[in-house]
Amino acid sequence: MQTDLETRIRDSFARQGLMTTLGATVVSVGPGTVEIRVPVTAAASQQQGYAHGAVAFAIGDSAAGYAAVTVLAPGDDVVTSDMTIHYLAPGTGEALIARGQVVKPGRRMLVTQADVYAVTEGAERHIARLTGTMVRIPAPNSR
Repeated sequence: MQTDLETRIRDSFARQGLMTTLGATVVSVGPGTVEIRVPVTAAASQQQGYAHGAVAFAIGDSAAGYAAVTVLAPGDDVVTSDMTIHYLAPGTGEALIARGQVVKPGRRMLVTQADVYAVTEGAERHIARLTGTMVRIPAPNSR
């Protein structure tokens, strides 16, 4: 059974056109954490056949952002203020998984990070780390 928090995150995620286009799914939601998975397809590859770096960035940014949302009041949301990515290895395999988490919550800004892994036959290889800042967008009735 889904919690209200998980339902809120999954409903918001379903409205993201890019994540839908990539075939990404929310794997898990918890307080301060979100995990997103995306299949590695030819449509999301770069010229050498690896998952394009933009895919790792997109799911890492979304995982970090939704992790931030999990620690906010219902109705509040976030936008990314800044995000840095360090690519550690090529994105090869059948899927990429991004695990986002809140490093430091604040009233207005939240420091987040996400680690992205390439999955091959169940084995994970760390391919990227993102760190960034999310800015809270208050619910419309509290602005």
